Amino acid sequence: MPPVQPMLAKAVKGVPQKGDYSFEPKWDGFRCLVFRDGDEVELTSRNTKPLTRYFPEVVAAIKEQLPERIVLDGELFVALRSSSGRDRLEFEVLQERIHPAKSRVDMLAEKTPAGFVAFDLLALGDESYLERPFTERRAAMTEALTGLTGPCFLTRTTRDPAEAEQWFADFEGAGLDGVMAKPLAAPYEQNARTMLKIKHERTADVVVAGYREHKTSTPESPLLGSLLLGLYADGELQHIGVSASFTAARRAELIEELQPLVCPIEDHPWGKWQEFLTANPERVPGTQSRWSQGKDLSFVPLRPERVLEVKYDHMEGRRFRHTAQFKRWRDDRDPESCGYEQLEEPVSYDLARVLSGADNPAGGDGDD
Repeated sequence: MPPVQPMLAKAVKGVPQKGDYSFEPKWDGFRCLVFRDGDEVELTSRNTKPLTRYFPEVVAAIKEQLPERIVLDGELFVALRSSSGRDRLEFEVLQERIHPAKSRVDMLAEKTPAGFVAFDLLALGDESYLERPFTERRAAMTEALTGLTGPCFLTRTTRDPAEAEQWFADFEGAGLDGVMAKPLAAPYEQNARTMLKIKHERTADVVVAGYREHKTSTPESPLLGSLLLGLYADGELQHIGVSASFTAARRAELIEELQPLVCPIEDHPWGKWQEFLTANPERVPGTQSRWSQGKDLSFVPLRPERVLEVKYDHMEGRRFRHTAQFKRWRDDRDPESCGYEQLEEPVSYDLARVLSGADNPAGGDGDD
């Protein structure tokens, strides 16, 4: 029975060509653990919060389609038919399902029904599968879930890296956002980054910790200029960068949406850094550097309760090198779960070798 924490993934660049992996599509939905014991069904999120009341149609499908006693790891999703006649995952529509009113939940369950795709087995009958290698978990899950045609599904897998690369290219058009790689011999480790994820872009789930007003903002028409972002390291919220590219209408919407989170700086995790407002120590927000002399870097502190998914190009030290792009809110994530370990770590390389041409023994121009 819950709570059980799902196994996590670490971002890597490119489908691994070596090693014993099982590859599967990376679904774009809500991570969900399913617990069924007869007529009792519980759905829990990535951060172990209950999801059951928001997806009554999935609960009904689980009772109809899945074995009587089973625990599965998978993903909740909503797929809609596009104008071209093809189904596509719609994360924004899925987010609408998290609503306090039962009447709205029931209406959306009928209007935009969700599905569940299973991709790992934790228990079946009286047996726990947590300590078994993925090869055994997958074999038992395939046998137990044979014949599913929806709303519950079993994800496809392959051991062929070339086929996984083809999926990476082809499935994006259906709203999937990459490929997962699972070590065949690994057990199911709760809250451990055992799996690998290969995504179409570098993304990170970050904590919104404050904002700065736009230079055109006025008391009568307040506008948000940028969001200050943070990640947790050793239990403390560190400054990692900003997100700033918004339309004027979106700037007005965001500043209004964030007002309930405004708090005194003394109550904020970054309050202890007030004394450094002109010194610019590492990762301290709102501080001056030689590039920002004269700029107003004061910010409005927010209680760090909301999580945002951003797109970024690369890191410089422990910060985003450039402004991160606002992608979407992640209300299914706990702020404390957003740490540096989720970030892709580039392979280190000696700059001297680049400058000296040491990798080109022929001494040519490098285009051969």
